[in-house]
Amino acid sequence: MIKKIILTILCLLLGSVFLYSGYAKLYPIEPFEYTFVDLGFINWQVAPFVARLMIGAEFLIGIFLILHLNLKIVYKTAIILLLVFCVYLGLLILIVGNKGNCGCFGTKIEMTPAQAIIKNAFMILALIVLNKYHKGITLKSKFRLVILIPIIVSISIPFILNYVELDYSEAYLNKAENNFKLELDSLYKDATLFVPPKTLSEGKHIIAFMSLKCPHCRIAAKKMRIMYERNANLSFYFVLNGDEKNLKPFFEDTQTQLIPHCILNGKNFVYLAGLEMPTIYLVNNSIVEYWVDYIDLDQQEIEKWLVEK
Repeated sequence: MIKKIILTILCLLLGSVFLYSGYAKLYPIEPFEYTFVDLGFINWQVAPFVARLMIGAEFLIGIFLILHLNLKIVYKTAIILLLVFCVYLGLLILIVGNKGNCGCFGTKIEMTPAQAIIKNAFMILALIVLNKYHKGITLKSKFRLVILIPIIVSISIPFILNYVELDYSEAYLNKAENNFKLELDSLYKDATLFVPPKTLSEGKHIIAFMSLKCPHCRIAAKKMRIMYERNANLSFYFVLNGDEKNLKPFFEDTQTQLIPHCILNGKNFVYLAGLEMPTIYLVNNSIVEYWVDYIDLDQQEIEKWLVEK
């Protein structure tokens, strides 16, 4: 009896972990979306759908574990999913090292890739034990259609709670904006760490103003880093605000060391960037032509804008 209670509790705990893992990735969902683009085989347009389907799979496994339904199939599916995550995390360690937040629990609980692998290993071990000793409930054939309900609910929830914007990438650069001059003299005079090149005042550049501690700025930086890796000709420049000691954790999380940057603090930063972070300007000969939200930032549109006369 005690053994059955312990196994039941373990099954419920694992189900709760899967549910929370899916929920944590849902808000904000963008870092999870960018992960698939970063892997190199999914584009920006497909990634939002794949991310939500993966979250739906976590919800589905969690619900079935909590309901104790068809556990033999669920155990094997959960183990395969965790092994896939482990392979990804292992590749992440090989490529960039054991740095930053792996994203297993979104931005809610930060874990390094190595910590996440250890967590996944314990979960796989628990699933193996459950697979051997805890059978759960197998519905009779006449009730099997009931299984469709949690399947439909689980897959639908991510798309309902955080729906995919289908038209932003085509429209955002067409919005009418009041062009204004970006006064870069204070940047050249007062920036620290690196002196910005005077060429920022000439030609087209994407200048992003970010706070080193701002979570949304880090999400934006990760997205821009992936774009930069795909096309090194993109003229990105980061103007960062904050103490220089916060640079290391910022770069460990975003891996954006190779993007040109400087630090600008105080009223000069606020004067250029405003109060909302991050601020991303598309600048043409010192004139801000577009003011873009990082969620709307689209690589194809930027590349098109850069070559326009």
